[in-house]
Amino acid sequence: MEKLVYPLLYYQLSENRVLGLLVGTNHQIIDKDVRHVKSTLTTHLKRLYKKYDDYPYTPFESFRMKTFEVKVRPVYRDKNRSYPSSKMLKVPVDAVFGPTDQGHFCCFLPLLGESFYYYDSKLLVSLVQNFAMNILNKKTPDEVYRMITGLRPNLDEIALRINLYREYNFNNGWSFKDKFKELEAMAERYPQPKSLRKNIAAFPEAAWELEREVGETVDKIVSTRSNILLVGKHGTGKSSVLRQAMRKITAKSSKLDLTFWQLMAQRITARAKYLGEWQQNVEELLYELECANGILWVVDMVQLLQTGGEGPEDSVAAFLTSFLQNGKLQMLGEVTPSQLESMRRMLPGFVENFQIVELEELPEHKIQTILDKFADYCRQNMKIDMDKKALSISYRLLLRYYPYESFPGKGVKFLSQCVNQALKKNRTQITKKEVIDNFIKQTGMPELFLRDDLLLEDKELTAYFKNRIIGQDTAIESLSNVVKIFKAGLNSPAKPIATMIFAGPTGVGKTASTKALAEYFFGKGQKKSPLVRIDMSEFQHPAQLARFIGVGGEVGKLVQEIRERPFSVLLLDEIEKADPSVFDALLTVLDEGLLVDAYGRVTNFRNTIIIMTSNLGASNRASVGFGAGDTTNFESAIGKFFRPEFVNRIDHIVTFNALEQEHIQAITRLELEALNKREGFDKRQVTLSFSTPLEEHLAEIGFDKRYGARPLQRALENEIIAPLAKWLLEHPNIMGCQLRLDLVEGQLEIKN
Repeated sequence: MEKLVYPLLYYQLSENRVLGLLVGTNHQIIDKDVRHVKSTLTTHLKRLYKKYDDYPYTPFESFRMKTFEVKVRPVYRDKNRSYPSSKMLKVPVDAVFGPTDQGHFCCFLPLLGESFYYYDSKLLVSLVQNFAMNILNKKTPDEVYRMITGLRPNLDEIALRINLYREYNFNNGWSFKDKFKELEAMAERYPQPKSLRKNIAAFPEAAWELEREVGETVDKIVSTRSNILLVGKHGTGKSSVLRQAMRKITAKSSKLDLTFWQLMAQRITARAKYLGEWQQNVEELLYELECANGILWVVDMVQLLQTGGEGPEDSVAAFLTSFLQNGKLQMLGEVTPSQLESMRRMLPGFVENFQIVELEELPEHKIQTILDKFADYCRQNMKIDMDKKALSISYRLLLRYYPYESFPGKGVKFLSQCVNQALKKNRTQITKKEVIDNFIKQTGMPELFLRDDLLLEDKELTAYFKNRIIGQDTAIESLSNVVKIFKAGLNSPAKPIATMIFAGPTGVGKTASTKALAEYFFGKGQKKSPLVRIDMSEFQHPAQLARFIGVGGEVGKLVQEIRERPFSVLLLDEIEKADPSVFDALLTVLDEGLLVDAYGRVTNFRNTIIIMTSNLGASNRASVGFGAGDTTNFESAIGKFFRPEFVNRIDHIVTFNALEQEHIQAITRLELEALNKREGFDKRQVTLSFSTPLEEHLAEIGFDKRYGARPLQRALENEIIAPLAKWLLEHPNIMGCQLRLDLVEGQLEIKN
């Protein structure tokens, strides 16, 4: 890009009126201030350049202004005689001068309408005097007096960037290919020309059943050249409407010469290396966009308010606001209703520049039509057949388990994943079974929850928890009830699946119970663990709330974990150790299952089970010999510690009993059996068996009434794991055998 710089003289006519003269041209304008004068003249020059491929010539390489005093004797004239004035007057003459790119000099006398070239800078004064006197001697005394008493100008400049490297194609006109440095670095052309398309999407970018919204969007873009903001919930089809509208406008049959450019907000500042660079890059991008007759499609509109500065007031969105107001930029985008409200609250001047196109959720019959059209497309283009039962159960499962997204988006997205799986496995049909299998992989939920024809066996459910949770019958009953309510579909869809407090002394199985519930609910298909565990002792200070839920553009630990695993059990360990501000932040999560940040982004907890563990009411003295029927101590302590509005949002307060010796023996057997799953034994194909005396010994040294089963882990590491590790290292060739571990005279004995 080349840069032309024009001298600009401006006069302050009044408080809100400034006259601007573009030196060396006939262009002048009156506006409210210098900034608007420069902006309007710059836009006018760009349009001239774009329309005529030419621009007003300016000879200057650099320039400055000086006011000369020229002595003149005004003359009154009539038809027959001249009457010279009695006094010589000093007339201020403003001159703009400087060197040219040809090696000589140039001077403009703007108010006299004269210009001249000269080759010796020393001759400037005499030349100005000579040219000025010749002109002033022809003026009337009134005209001379007006020049003396008139306003004095100030000097500024206007820069115009031009592309001198365009290539002319005699069939298609000017070509800017590979010449838009900033535009091509930050944005992508949409839709791409066929010659440049790579990895063309297999699925259609159609806006089925949204023809009215597409037509409205096209009309606003083309007829009124408006900035458009599509508003609707996630999945209502905002992106599809925009894409379809842009494809219609750029179709071959269209006579419009518009281009569309897709932009991610983060890319604006990603290339900036120093302060103020991204602003320069944006100005260059907007100029190139105007040369390309382009419209900017910002994919993540809210991100514009987070990018560029410390807050919305100095963000990229704030920087672009003036360009939107002056009509120098046409922009498209999409947001959810909550994001729109947040943008209006934080930067109302930015949102005011957009016309809103609202997308409502479609009725069920239209959703079914869209799913049928998608199935027809897959049948015709990919030779994948979807039966009616597969479409029906897809709709039902998504309606229940993905309430925070809308149709048709979530339906098309899920079915696309099913089709991709079928293509990978060379299948030609998607049945109800494939849909359920894919849903299990996404959510981790067992098939029992997804199929109405499978019945829940109460005995099997109780046995599952009893095999994993020892000595806590009350807790097992509470967890079983959560499963039964969910299976029956009686849990509230507008809240988390369940919210619970596990109260009791340390080491009695609160965390183990949470793990068991997580594995039952969401442990069937997910690659990541379905248990999200957050130690609340890390958030004991009010300033740490931001690290917990996030602030500004930073994502908090809680939000990050649940966005990655929306189907999970959330364990807030030792909840009472957190700062009270954390409890306030959790109120909406516990009540509505939603957490909305300052930018209107929603984190959904409605597919999670929230469990908080607490030691409140379980002092060391109280935990000794704690009986199964004493629950009031815990509930009273919880009621005194937390505010009523927090406790009222908890579905269940589950109390855990202190463990007895026989419970520790059962836990010991479970822990010993779990050793066989460790990697070192599994890769050697070694299985372990344990004698009863060894189990009793471990249970005895691993039990403490104050700490419950906590010491058992240390006992296992010291008494079993460490000796086994030493033995395996001494027998490196051991493979595919069974090791018998026994206690002989107080020492561990390993037999092959």
